[in-house]
Amino acid sequence: MTTRALSGRRWQPVAVAALAAVVVAGLGASATDIGPWYYSLRKPWWQPPDWLFGPAWTLIYGLIALAGVKAWNAARDRRQGLRIVGVFALNALLNVLWSELFFHFQRPDWALIEVVAFWLSILVLIVTAASVSPVAGWLLVPYLAWVTFAGVLNLAVVRLNAPA
Repeated sequence: MTTRALSGRRWQPVAVAALAAVVVAGLGASATDIGPWYYSLRKPWWQPPDWLFGPAWTLIYGLIALAGVKAWNAARDRRQGLRIVGVFALNALLNVLWSELFFHFQRPDWALIEVVAFWLSILVLIVTAASVSPVAGWLLVPYLAWVTFAGVLNLAVVRLNAPA
C-alpha cells in the first residue's frame, strides 16, 4: 500500500467523525427553538446564561469527535470498530431526541425521562471507548458531566413548571 493511500485512510475517521458531529449538532440546534415558550418557562436561578450553551456544546462535540477517532483507530478489528460506531450512533440519536422532546414538542417532562437513557448511553460510550483507548474514554467524561448537569437542570425546570 502506498503512503498516499495509507495517509488517506488515516484521515477518513477524522472526516467521518467531524461530519457526524456537525450533523448531530445541526439536528439538535434545529430542534432548539429558544422562543416565547422557552422564555415563559420558570428556570432555576443557577441556570447558565443562554449564550453559554452554544460554546459548551461546540467543545463537547469536538471532544466526542476526537474520542470517536481515537476509539475507531484503536479498534482491533472490523467487528469492534462497528460496535464502537453503533454505540456512538445510538448516543447521537438519543442526543437529538432529547432536544426534540424538550424544545420541539415542548415536553420537558418527557425529556426528563429520556435523559436517563441518554445519560446511560454516554456511560456505555465511555466504557466502550475506554476498552480500546483509555484516552477516548477520558475525552467523553466532560460530555457525561455536562449531560448530568443538563439533566439536573431539566429536573428543576419540570419541578418549577409542573404540571407540564
